[in-house]
Amino acid sequence: MIAETPAQAQLYDQQSQLFKLLTHPVRLAILDILRDGEHCVCHMEAHLGYRQAYISQQVAVLREAGLIRDRRDGWNIYYHVCEPGVFEVLDSVQKMLGQERLQPKNAAEVACPCPKCNPQGQETKG
Repeated sequence: MIAETPAQAQLYDQQSQLFKLLTHPVRLAILDILRDGEHCVCHMEAHLGYRQAYISQQVAVLREAGLIRDRRDGWNIYYHVCEPGVFEVLDSVQKMLGQERLQPKNAAEVACPCPKCNPQGQETKG
């Protein structure tokens, strides 16, 4: 028996679902990119090197779980973390593994066409 009561079983199930959500490396990378604020999918694409559709799928999973939210600005959709406690979990895991947090590349190091990274560039869908 996993739990003594149905309420405990439900809590364990919710915790398990969160851990399952965090077992995907690209989702972890997306959360790391969003650590410093909001970004669009084209920004994540430039940082991670995956196709926009694939990143959008992973963003959708994080959004459906309630970890991130979006904001539309013209053609661009910007995502941000709405549950910052997730960073405490990620930081604890890194500490347990004896790892240091990798610093994401800055906007000057990636070819992101979004208005946030490239104010003189043209707007793109994201």
